[in-house]
Amino acid sequence: MDDHSSAATLLLELDGLVVQRVERQADGSRLAWLATADETARACPDCGVFAHRVKGVVTTRPRDLPCGSTPVRLVWVKRRWYCQEPGCGRRSFTESLPAVPTRARLTTRLREQAGRLVVDGIYATVVASARQLELSWPTVMDAVRDVATPLTDTAPPPVDVLGIDETRRGRPRWRPADPAGEDASARGEPARARVLADRWHVGFADLGGGQGVLGQVEGRTADDVAYWLASQPATWRDRIRYVVIDMCTVFLAAVRRYLPLATLIVDHFHIVQLANNVVAEVRRRVTTLLRGRRGRDSDPEWKIRNLLGHNRENLTDRQLTKLWNTLVDLDEPGQTILAAWIGKEELRALLALAGTHPDRTMIAHRLTRFYLWCADAGIPELERLASTVSTWWPCIEAFLLTGLTNAGSEGHNRVVKLDARNAFGYRNPTNQRLRTRCATTRRARGCFNPA
Repeated sequence: MDDHSSAATLLLELDGLVVQRVERQADGSRLAWLATADETARACPDCGVFAHRVKGVVTTRPRDLPCGSTPVRLVWVKRRWYCQEPGCGRRSFTESLPAVPTRARLTTRLREQAGRLVVDGIYATVVASARQLELSWPTVMDAVRDVATPLTDTAPPPVDVLGIDETRRGRPRWRPADPAGEDASARGEPARARVLADRWHVGFADLGGGQGVLGQVEGRTADDVAYWLASQPATWRDRIRYVVIDMCTVFLAAVRRYLPLATLIVDHFHIVQLANNVVAEVRRRVTTLLRGRRGRDSDPEWKIRNLLGHNRENLTDRQLTKLWNTLVDLDEPGQTILAAWIGKEELRALLALAGTHPDRTMIAHRLTRFYLWCADAGIPELERLASTVSTWWPCIEAFLLTGLTNAGSEGHNRVVKLDARNAFGYRNPTNQRLRTRCATTRRARGCFNPA
């Protein structure tokens, strides 16, 4: 082999193949003629005995990674051998290498690169990777499954803090109206009965170690969550110390069944969201009783609806004065809304103790203030909120003492929805769970921190 062939072989860098010559085509592309340089290629795939008698020559054109500004097309001239081992059932075989397996039209590194572009997030979708490398969607998707196998087939890493949250798979599907034109709502049929499909995924995230979404299960019933937990090793379940959820009895039942030693924690975001919903519910009820209709933009309480959803510390003096004076001017109806807003702020003052290492005296003091305010206000919605806090108080107290939240799971849900939006939705839930696992583990795998 001359110096030019050695340089071309080193530049191509395909193990076991040597470049004999490179030709420039009329369209500007380059044609590289290859020959087999690895002697193990003439070993029989069945018996492993080296062949010595050539049967013929075969020419194949495997595709490889792009190299340079113009395409490089490969032509591999390989030999077909006779297997003369008496005990071997194979009579002949063609040379093959790990870089270009038998019957493969693509090199191994091209397939790996096609899958890695998607798994590592260099391209957001399978279609984008297929267009870049001029491959078909099924070919790239098969490569994605092969590259992602270590992420999905291995056991989940040890977890100390487990987050559980749900996310919807696309939009719900509704039963169409009757051909006669009669709407289901006109017959008094509840909306829940008219839903044909409402697909959900429940995700299990590592909130302490940064390992992303460990797994997903289709559905959001207690049995679905319990099934995933039961499928994990007992040693893995016993190591979990904390489980962070929202105020969902479905998750509570499943965790109590299979993680009895774990401490349950309720995320404070959902508690504050519930309190804000109570304030909005009180405002709507007062408007209906006072005006006999829904709120309009001309109503004073409607104009400050956004201020009612703000936190006290985020309101300027002017905004607080506007909120306070508007409700006071409405007399008793406005004072009812104001009492609900103050009750919400009392609950937030209790939750603000998280991360400050509070003692139980301080927690008891602010909890008592919240309960007393809800009892003295005499507002049914506040009393219901106080009852909910009392029911979930052990989990809320655990949040105050540990400061653990489910923000990691909520962030993963955002990644899941963004990935589904880029793919224009998923029909196959298995593919969606695979892509979710790849997308939520990129930071832990160092894909966001290139050298």
